[in-house]
Amino acid sequence: MSSRFSLSPLLIGVALLAGVVVYLNIPEEQSANRSGPRATPVNTAFVSSQAFPITIESLGTAIANESVNITAQVTDTVKVINFEDGDEAKKGEVLVQLNDTEERARVEELRANIEEAKRQFTRIADLRQSNATSEQLLDEQQARVKALEAQLDIALAQLDDLQIRAPFSGLLGNREISIGSLVQPGDTITSLDDISVIKVDFNIAENHLASVAKGQTLTASSVAYPGETFKGNISNIDTRLDPISRSIRVRATIDNQGKRLRPGMLLTVVVEKRVLNTLVLPEKALVPVQDKQFVYVIKDNVAHQTEVEIGERRPGLVQIVGGLSEGDEVITEGTLRVRDQSPVNVLNR
Repeated sequence: MSSRFSLSPLLIGVALLAGVVVYLNIPEEQSANRSGPRATPVNTAFVSSQAFPITIESLGTAIANESVNITAQVTDTVKVINFEDGDEAKKGEVLVQLNDTEERARVEELRANIEEAKRQFTRIADLRQSNATSEQLLDEQQARVKALEAQLDIALAQLDDLQIRAPFSGLLGNREISIGSLVQPGDTITSLDDISVIKVDFNIAENHLASVAKGQTLTASSVAYPGETFKGNISNIDTRLDPISRSIRVRATIDNQGKRLRPGMLLTVVVEKRVLNTLVLPEKALVPVQDKQFVYVIKDNVAHQTEVEIGERRPGLVQIVGGLSEGDEVITEGTLRVRDQSPVNVLNR
């Protein structure tokens, strides 16, 4: 028992000696790393001078160039339907024919009466030249001819009302009737939309009013077509501002020959005010502190907190007005782990 206890101090001494040897043989770089702060891994970007469009962004609703619900003007039954759901219609094309048997018979009757009345008028006119009849009888026959012609015009108009035509060229909607249906004035037969051109109405703030004008170009995008834009032009600027929102309504037209945009779509509209040639930096490099903006500039692998003055913003980008020079290297990722004068390890070099 006494021999075991006597070995303990010897073992302790050997262990201490080994620790001292290991410590003395640690490389200087590792010792320096333990004694000093560790370099923070970051990603950076360089401040560059580039074209920076100043834009106005707003939301608008797509509207058809022309839009109407096709209805009947008289009460009658459907005789013929000349279209199917989603067909394209030409201006003046007969879409629906209502029962016109009675009206056609009335037109033929009037035409026959007019023809007979004209013959009588010619006969009386010949008799009048030989003073075989009175002037009054000739005038009465002439009035009878004009009255019948007026009745024929009315009958032809009534006959035309039984033919429901497309008022303009466009895309038809769903058919709401069937052959034999009784339609009345106001009953919807189908819809018709001219979507070769799409109108879009959107609002801009009062302070942007001086930056927009008729004919100015813009782009529109829809969630239905990610990453794709449609070009258009401002066609009208309203004459009045909304006194509550202090905004004004603007209307633009977009060429839609592919008929991909449809009425009712929500569109994001971007109007370009002007293009600046200025210093630009990724927006994520900014570090806001109260009402000021800072960035971390890298010099000799050391981060230097620098106050900057910013101007206009765009999604993901910001204009730098002051505080930086072109070519400065600025931290864009890792700013939350960096402090002023701390060493950094730039990963994307």
